Amino acid sequence: MLDIKFIREKAKLVAEKSKQKGFDVDIKELLEVDEKRRRLLEDIEKLRAERNQLAEAAKGFKPSDVQIKQGKELKDKLAKLEAEIKPLETDFEKLLKQVPNMPADDVPVGTNEKDNKIEKEWGKKPRFDFKPKTHWEIAEGRGLIDKERAAKVAGSRFAYIKGDLVRMQFALVQLCLETLTNETRIKEIVKQFKLGDIPTKPFEPILPPAMIRTEVFDNMDRLEPREERYQVGTDEDDLWLQGSAEHTIGPMYMDEILPEADLPIRYIGYLTSFRREAGSYGKDIEGIIRMHQFDKLEMESFSTPQMGLKEHLFMIAIQEYLMQQLKLPYHVLNKCTADIGKPNARGVDLEIWLPGHNRYLETHTADFMTDYQARRLHTRYKNSKGEVELVHINDATALAPGRTMIGIIENYQNDNGSITVPEVLRPYIGGQATI
Repeated sequence: MLDIKFIREKAKLVAEKSKQKGFDVDIKELLEVDEKRRRLLEDIEKLRAERNQLAEAAKGFKPSDVQIKQGKELKDKLAKLEAEIKPLETDFEKLLKQVPNMPADDVPVGTNEKDNKIEKEWGKKPRFDFKPKTHWEIAEGRGLIDKERAAKVAGSRFAYIKGDLVRMQFALVQLCLETLTNETRIKEIVKQFKLGDIPTKPFEPILPPAMIRTEVFDNMDRLEPREERYQVGTDEDDLWLQGSAEHTIGPMYMDEILPEADLPIRYIGYLTSFRREAGSYGKDIEGIIRMHQFDKLEMESFSTPQMGLKEHLFMIAIQEYLMQQLKLPYHVLNKCTADIGKPNARGVDLEIWLPGHNRYLETHTADFMTDYQARRLHTRYKNSKGEVELVHINDATALAPGRTMIGIIENYQNDNGSITVPEVLRPYIGGQATI
């Protein structure tokens, strides 16, 4: 959430930017509740100070009747004010949580994804001397994907991935892990994309929990919309299936103070994730684009405020590097205010070209949160001056195997139905050139 001091000082700007992101929040009401709450807090602190002075005066002596009476009056007044402030604190927190993060200055103002801005295009779209097929037409015919039998077992939007496609998925995982955990590769990326003095510290692999408690999910500001989430068991279990690995990596250091020397902390997490895909009825029915279950490698970093934006750009560079290694044509989108999401200050999508569908498909997102999540999580660090500050948090897709394989199938398809394996993946798949 935002710093209330910032909202007090920039109330008009916060209201304007919130509307640009599609959130109609009542800043006036928030500030009115804040003012009442502050006045009560001041009165409560005064009463507490008076009680302390009274206790200090009677220290080592038996309190007089007057002191006892004064102590009781102060206690009663304090109890009354504390009772008054409780509902105000609840209202204040509720209203404050409704305020989205402020978009960065270079985020395009827009009302939907059509207003996203293409910032870069890379690669040549393949040309075929035959009509290209979709990944679904190829993979179903080859027995590499079986949705019909999966539907019998789990319902719609699930699939069995089989044979060489499974081997390709794990080849992609290995390529990604070897890239992100190798400092030489990291240095290569920093140099290629001219990222300057950013640290070349590798990412640490992590297998995070697949479930998350309600309070923690809410503090990540990723619980809503709840209709997209799967709740596990009963309310007493208080658990949800995460929708992406960053949901359970991001809260790792909540209520902790990290040493500045440890930053940036970078993780690459692998997890099977779950989403209901509510509201997507009738969209991408064929194939494995919109699935309830999917695997993903996710980057997460915790940094100083000075390095926050650089980490965001670094993660985008990693995404581009991996797609360039696979030689998959893509473009990069700077998402507009209404499309970046509530906790984001900036959001970027990378989309790869699908010749069979004759369109681009989103395969990567990169989310820059600034200190918005850290404030709710109380994740902080101690700087060189001994001061405690909030960290900046970034998360971004490193690689989504399912969607990346869709891109490989369609861009590397052959007339006989086979699929050429990208050269960079062949060492991880026993040197196999086609599947």
